[in-house]
Amino acid sequence: MSIMNRVGDWITGSQIWGSIFRHGAPKDRRTRAMVVLTNVFLHLHPVAVRKSGIKLSFTWCMGGLTFFLFLVETISGVLLMFYYRPVVEYAYTDIQGLRAHVTLGLLREIHRWGAHAMVIAIWLHMMRVFLTGSYKPPREFNWGVGVILLVLTLLLSFTGYLLPWDQLAMWAITVGSNMARATPVLGNEGPGAAFLTIGGAPIIHAGSDARFGLLAGTFVGENALLRFYVLHCVAIPLAVSVLIAVHFWRIRKDGGISGPL
Repeated sequence: MSIMNRVGDWITGSQIWGSIFRHGAPKDRRTRAMVVLTNVFLHLHPVAVRKSGIKLSFTWCMGGLTFFLFLVETISGVLLMFYYRPVVEYAYTDIQGLRAHVTLGLLREIHRWGAHAMVIAIWLHMMRVFLTGSYKPPREFNWGVGVILLVLTLLLSFTGYLLPWDQLAMWAITVGSNMARATPVLGNEGPGAAFLTIGGAPIIHAGSDARFGLLAGTFVGENALLRFYVLHCVAIPLAVSVLIAVHFWRIRKDGGISGPL
């Protein structure tokens, strides 16, 4: 027996190795199942799936592609945070520097085009799930989780739009945030707002409605930039990460990926 084999046997036979990896190499069906069930990440997935349910012609691989793009956005976004400062004085110049100097502009373009691709991928994934009837019982709860993930993905794209702090971004967010005034009940111009009164005075007004909460003010300014930065980099990605884990876990609980009808 060579020295390398002895070292390998000593490592795999140690108490530390045994405390981390509870089972041997997945060489048969039983050990493969046990490895999946005892791993914090792998256990979110089913132990076995039907071959018909993972055919490219059925799934389009859009769910996996969306998750992959989310990982790309997370990694590239964290790297961009080292160079971007969410303040009015530096936001625009930092973006120009990211486009011209940092990694030859590739890092920022990867993040930008990855965001566009993720929106397209998740729409195609939702369309595939609908067309194949994969939202039907017992999977209706996971369909609801998927709808929330779709909305959060669009919000990620929307909140990231302001960060370049150029004229296109500011006026696009101005138009988009004005739509929040028509939010049912929560917008001062939305359905139901007229009925929310106390002593004849409206509860929802221009200084307390959904638009104000989104911009942290009445116009697109420094407060809006900071709020969009926090939402884009922390709050929404955290919510998406939790819901993705629930989404994968629920697929396992519902019997794996749905097969063709």
